[in-house]
Amino acid sequence: MALPCRSTQRDHFEAIVDTLNDISENDVRTTYTDKGEKHEQGRFICFDHVTFWVGNAKQAASYYCNKLGFEPLAYQGLETGSRDVVSHAVKQGKIIYVFSSALNPGNKEMGEHLIKHGDGVKDIAFTVEDCDFLVQKALERGAVIIKEPYTMEDKYGRLKLAVLQTYGDTTHTFVERTEYNGLFLPGFHPPLYRDPFLAKLPSGKLNFIDHIVGNQSDDEMVPVVEWYQRNLLFHRFWSVDDKQMQTEFSALRSIVVANYEETVKMPINEPAIGKRKSQIKEYVEYYGGPGVQHIAMNTSDIITAIRNLKERGMEFMCVPDTYYEQLREKLKHSKVNITEDLDVLQELKILVDFDDNGYLLQIFTKPVQDRPTVFLEIIQRHNHQGFGAGNFKSLFEAIEVDQKARGNLTILTPNGESKIL
Repeated sequence: MALPCRSTQRDHFEAIVDTLNDISENDVRTTYTDKGEKHEQGRFICFDHVTFWVGNAKQAASYYCNKLGFEPLAYQGLETGSRDVVSHAVKQGKIIYVFSSALNPGNKEMGEHLIKHGDGVKDIAFTVEDCDFLVQKALERGAVIIKEPYTMEDKYGRLKLAVLQTYGDTTHTFVERTEYNGLFLPGFHPPLYRDPFLAKLPSGKLNFIDHIVGNQSDDEMVPVVEWYQRNLLFHRFWSVDDKQMQTEFSALRSIVVANYEETVKMPINEPAIGKRKSQIKEYVEYYGGPGVQHIAMNTSDIITAIRNLKERGMEFMCVPDTYYEQLREKLKHSKVNITEDLDVLQELKILVDFDDNGYLLQIFTKPVQDRPTVFLEIIQRHNHQGFGAGNFKSLFEAIEVDQKARGNLTILTPNGESKIL
């Protein structure tokens, strides 16, 4: 039996809805077929890994292993000769997350970053071909290079890396791996300890990173998109504005950028003026600026994945049953055939987005730290390349109906005061 949603759950789910990046109702989304200029040399292959700067790397890595089904991959710390920073890398499928913390009180950079942002994503790394060429072209177009291309090596070979500045305090690392066969990166060793309890838990069934969403401050979305277009030759994959993506109480603007091969997709969001305080703006306030708001992880069996992750104790957002009542009505007039049992999807609170060609299934976790900033998404695609907001309007209105029935539908008046409808 599904537990009722608490007020905080509803509030955070509204934040999730405010960040979704695709809409199929009335076919008002904008998709792009022009991939733009292709690099003369080199290319972006896929997401390589994501690095989080956190207060306690050991505990953060343990959380992802216990709750989400990751396994320890590699370690770098005092025992391996790293005197300033400790890092725990964990892996599931092709997904690699690295959790890093300062070892010494005098680490000003990581300390100030933690105070400002809390636990969060510091770096998104891409696997690339021809790192030198890609960095040189980005430099010529005006990108800020934090670290020029440099080589790291050990007995397993060598690889080349470079670091570029992107939105806010977030960076991108380019990783060229063609001559490296090691565990992860030079300097990393096998984990010092593997929790035997993890082998007794059900599989997370997560395969690869589907997309990573970046939230921006007011009017910063287009400049960030243009940065990717100009410096990395990414192209616009999809976009929506607040005239299309809105209810009476909330609105947002979003543009998805992708590499030429469209193996890397990054939605860029910004708030739009609405009666309700934008949840994207709330993220920026709590994070202390622009940053990664959520990471979507792809699975080929979302029903088993969510059952297993809930059994492991992972917390997910829940939606009202009115959402599924409206979904069943819409599906009566759709050409798409949802092969999964809708009753099971409702039981697990998995969302559905669809068009005439296919559909996707998705669900969102609660924030994975105390600040209401970073959360995670689990997504399964069936011939649908959207980002899950085809149901935006009906879902948001369904939540608002439930809120109003309980006397909890609150709006902001012109003078900034809260008013219960």
